[in-house]
Amino acid sequence: METDFDGFVAARSASLFRGALVLTGNRDAAEDLVQETLERACRKWRAISAKDAPEAYVRRIMVNLANDRWRRFRRTTPQADGPDRAARGDEYGQVDSRDQLVRALQQLPMRMRTVVVLRYFHDLSDTEIAADLGVSPSTVRSQLARGIEKLRNQFPALSDPSPRQHTEGIR
Repeated sequence: METDFDGFVAARSASLFRGALVLTGNRDAAEDLVQETLERACRKWRAISAKDAPEAYVRRIMVNLANDRWRRFRRTTPQADGPDRAARGDEYGQVDSRDQLVRALQQLPMRMRTVVVLRYFHDLSDTEIAADLGVSPSTVRSQLARGIEKLRNQFPALSDPSPRQHTEGIR
């Protein structure tokens, strides 16, 4: 466990930035979010470092700040309509796909987006996410399932057909 704040920042700031980038969808906003998160964590570092999981506590600060920003600056993001230009194996296409994924994540409600980010970008379990967000593990699973479904609906060509789709008419 890192008890030194400088060591914590050196070890965890890249991970925090990746999570912030997905939460905000914008590099500048992500940098600001990480900066504000670390500023708040620094002010309370003695109390945070004494906890069992200081990283989870700092992640919680970041998620709460992102939620506050989302509520404060809620606005619609224009969607880029057009054909999917991303070809597999094409580096520029991969950048386009990543950009489309971040845009799709931005369309999810904040809690749903947070759950998806914590699961797939921070590789946390249902229990860890539930503890970070102060909700039950079943809420995490529900939000995750709904979020993934919404993302799949935005990228139908990339989704595997669901077995339910084939059996819905059979009863």
